Amino acid sequence: MSIESTSAPSASDGPADPAHSHSHDRLGPDGKPRRREPLVLLMTGALGVVFGDIGTSPLYALQTVFSSHHNAVAPTEGDVLGVVSMVLWCLVTIVTVTYIGLIMRASNQGEGGILALAALVLRKLGPGVGRREAKVALVLAVVGASLFYGDSLITPAISVLSAFEGIEVARAVPNGVILPGALIVLTVLFAVQRWGTARIGGAFGPIMVIWFLSLAAMGLPHVLGNLSILRAVSPTYALAFMIDRPVVAFIAIGAVVLTITGAEALYADMGHFGRRPIALAWAALVLPCLLINYFGQGALILADPATVVNPFFSLVPDALRLPLVALAATATVIASQAVISGAFSVSRQATRLSLLPRLKVTQTSTEHGGQIYVPVINRILFVGVLALVVVFRSSERLAAAYGLAVTATIILVLALFLLYARRIRRWPLWQVVTMAVVVGGIELVLLAANIVKIPAGGWLPLVIAGVLTTIMLTWKRGSRIMFGRRHEMEGPISAFVEGPARRVPRVPGLAVYPHGDAATVPLALRTGVAMNHVLHENVVILTMEHLGVPRVRAEDRIRVERLGTPVDGIVLVTCLTGFHDSQDVPRALAEAAAQHPELRIDPGRAVYVLSVFRIEPGADRCMPRWQKSLFRALEKGSANRTQVFHLPPERTIVMGAEAVL
Repeated sequence: MSIESTSAPSASDGPADPAHSHSHDRLGPDGKPRRREPLVLLMTGALGVVFGDIGTSPLYALQTVFSSHHNAVAPTEGDVLGVVSMVLWCLVTIVTVTYIGLIMRASNQGEGGILALAALVLRKLGPGVGRREAKVALVLAVVGASLFYGDSLITPAISVLSAFEGIEVARAVPNGVILPGALIVLTVLFAVQRWGTARIGGAFGPIMVIWFLSLAAMGLPHVLGNLSILRAVSPTYALAFMIDRPVVAFIAIGAVVLTITGAEALYADMGHFGRRPIALAWAALVLPCLLINYFGQGALILADPATVVNPFFSLVPDALRLPLVALAATATVIASQAVISGAFSVSRQATRLSLLPRLKVTQTSTEHGGQIYVPVINRILFVGVLALVVVFRSSERLAAAYGLAVTATIILVLALFLLYARRIRRWPLWQVVTMAVVVGGIELVLLAANIVKIPAGGWLPLVIAGVLTTIMLTWKRGSRIMFGRRHEMEGPISAFVEGPARRVPRVPGLAVYPHGDAATVPLALRTGVAMNHVLHENVVILTMEHLGVPRVRAEDRIRVERLGTPVDGIVLVTCLTGFHDSQDVPRALAEAAAQHPELRIDPGRAVYVLSVFRIEPGADRCMPRWQKSLFRALEKGSANRTQVFHLPPERTIVMGAEAVL
């Protein structure tokens, strides 16, 4: 079990509401305001981290549209104009207006993503929120996060495969190198994750600038050669396509959704750079370059229908195709990096919301709290991605799985945002309904078009999401049950301080008890007094309280409260933490000693005593048997708390108790 408390604070017991903070108040991992970087550097960095996924969609999106269901979408003028028009208006409606214009304004202290949004909603609604509403928000967040993990598996596989498939068009290298080449690149990508995105991402921004300019340069000659493709700017061509050939248009729109892959990454990675740099980079470079390339592919297909086999690589002459494969492979690695780092962030947020067991997290940057490395998640993603590449073997076969993951995720984010807009931002009902009908209607059509692909691969994200949703909800339920039982075993701290603690001899020294509930006695403390009949002269009970925000200011982080009289020498230290704050117990103790010198404690000589709560099988019916077994397995597989809490092993003692489940 974790030592942190997840109870929502009242308005008086936490730091100022982050919703009222300005961008210059965003905090670094040390809890201090982060130094503002030049806007151009932030925009360039955003290109390297945020837009990799959506920026590599031209590699496979239109190819998938025209290869779906035995070429039901034909390379005719009506079909091509209709498809390109759909692409344009999906990018404008869903990405530009919905995500960048609206959803990204739902900032949890500068952070985004479905779990951060869920935490914001629950915190703003407060402890009085209805149980049904809270459950809806939680389930939406859990399923959305589970689908994001599916996206994190599929994106590296489909992106790198699609880049190497350019070899088929180039014909300069045998096609047999496609699969081994993709596997080698992916292996290297996951192997270097331990060095951190701070180092890996240093050159990503400039490379993506080259990539997006290349996209425009590839498409522009074909657009200028056939200006009639610009008619697709009018939405009437998309509407005419859907009216004239509804079945074919339905098939097409299921693949058109691939052009908006990465929309959720814009929101999830918002905390790295802020909304403004992302919005400016999108409007100034990313969207224009993407549209020029998509329009160029459309013009090329009209001029030469045979290029539907791979319209992206057909945009350039034969001599440039192999260099383009190399550039595309680099860009797809960057796209993969974005979702991998996003999976790390989602995992840490999930542990802080008691949706996953403890995970070992390594901070890879001293300036950016969101740049982390989670070894177990990296290993799971690596094995999963390699399995997908070996099993599916082509980007076309993976596209069906990809589309369903994307559409389901954006619908869940929209649903949670509408709850936020209505209950917290107090939008009028007509505005909420309008957005639900217009945007939600488009997204539901996209989802419906991908549901029919379940037999062809769409089952994959559903299986991944089902497994992870089961794990998260099981851990949440089991943690709540065990927290209640542990609360009963521990007993109230006030009775302990006034009773057993005053009846035993005191010995010199400082004992620190990391603990998850400020109202109860740590099991190790109660057990130690009962068995040894002595107590250290100075006792600190240290609790991590999670506020549901990304970071807490350094000056607001530590609260100190004496338990009993000063003579008792028992102190409660509460360390307020956010998603991206470290659970460094020795550092929290040092901050408490520095801010409250009257405590007269020496953190360098502290002995840390951990409470171990062993869970054994029980016969009660609080949970189904399979769920109990799953919870116990997750508990046994959770990270070592000595490492998670940065405790010095030579000064850490473990004592515990047993409970049944």
